[in-house]
Amino acid sequence: MSAARPGVTDARRIVVKVGSSSLTTAAGGLDADRVDALVDVLAKVRDGGERQIVLVSSGAIAAGLAPLGLVRRPNDLARQQAAASVGQGLLVARYTASFARYGVRVGQVLLTADDTSRRAHYRNAYSTLDQLLEMGALPVVNENDTVATDEIRFGDNDRLAALVAHLVHADLLVLLSDVDGLYDGDPSSPGTSRIAEVSGPGDIEGITIGSAGKAGVGTGGMVTKVEAAGIATAAGVPVVLTSASRVADAFAGRDTGTYFHPTGRRSADRLLWLAHASAPRGALVLDDGAVRAVVDRRTSLLPAGICGVEGEFSAGDPVELRNTAGHAVARGLVNFDAKEIPQLLGRSTHDLARELGPAYEREVVHRDDLVVLTSRTAPRNG
Repeated sequence: MSAARPGVTDARRIVVKVGSSSLTTAAGGLDADRVDALVDVLAKVRDGGERQIVLVSSGAIAAGLAPLGLVRRPNDLARQQAAASVGQGLLVARYTASFARYGVRVGQVLLTADDTSRRAHYRNAYSTLDQLLEMGALPVVNENDTVATDEIRFGDNDRLAALVAHLVHADLLVLLSDVDGLYDGDPSSPGTSRIAEVSGPGDIEGITIGSAGKAGVGTGGMVTKVEAAGIATAAGVPVVLTSASRVADAFAGRDTGTYFHPTGRRSADRLLWLAHASAPRGALVLDDGAVRAVVDRRTSLLPAGICGVEGEFSAGDPVELRNTAGHAVARGLVNFDAKEIPQLLGRSTHDLARELGPAYEREVVHRDDLVVLTSRTAPRNG
């Protein structure tokens, strides 16, 4: 059966994502037996270090609920961050103790979307994770919930896991849920069937997957998992979606859960993060000529092609590039503050340098910091 799932049994570097519902009790505390059961499988999969695993783990907020006297996940960001602050330590301590049974060291890595769309931060995140893996440690990755704001959140750990898989050059992404795969309807309804394989978006067109609404102790749902699978497979990483109780079968290449075939190839690393992880802080409106230059010819964005600016942002922030109809055609990291750009609109870099100085003889968005948004899951390099 493993032959039907290429890239599973021979994957050397693997990213595994597990959700809160697979790790916690109904009351919100960590379930030590569930954690140990997952660790038992992952430790065996590592095969003495021959295979490397990055674990993207939810559960910090859920683990912090009971110690803080909260009966359910709070809706406000401040209390979520407080719960994450308490729960993150409990979560990593539990993993540290459980993996220690196998002599495996654990390293904690907390990320925000803002950390990973900027060039220097992105390189540092990769270097840290790569070094941990090469030294035989097992990184436990989570969003840095204690400091992330709504503007710089990944939104869910499914998407974070897909982006981490791309970041660390993973051979496989395994998404663990409390449902044993993707179904062609409500899994609890009679007559629905598990979808064993997905070769591309067309295979699941017309299927009601459900909502990504927040319920219980987690934030994701099947929608976020399918979206994460789309991000990973578009970047050339195969995905297995199954339940935590069947993770051993998934690693053995057996017919469990849903296998998503790769649909694309790796793109430039940071551009995938820029397309999927960053929240635009503002927008630049481009004239028709600039849209053609950026989208079709993949050039940098120059001041002469900009006819409007929206929002408040600083140099280095991600911004949307929109056409005059308001449709986002690209996303990039801007080289100027929002307050500087109005004086640049429609002008050549030569004229700006002569009037304002040599610092203004440059692109507003360089093509190396720009991704064209041809679809939600398949960004094209700028």
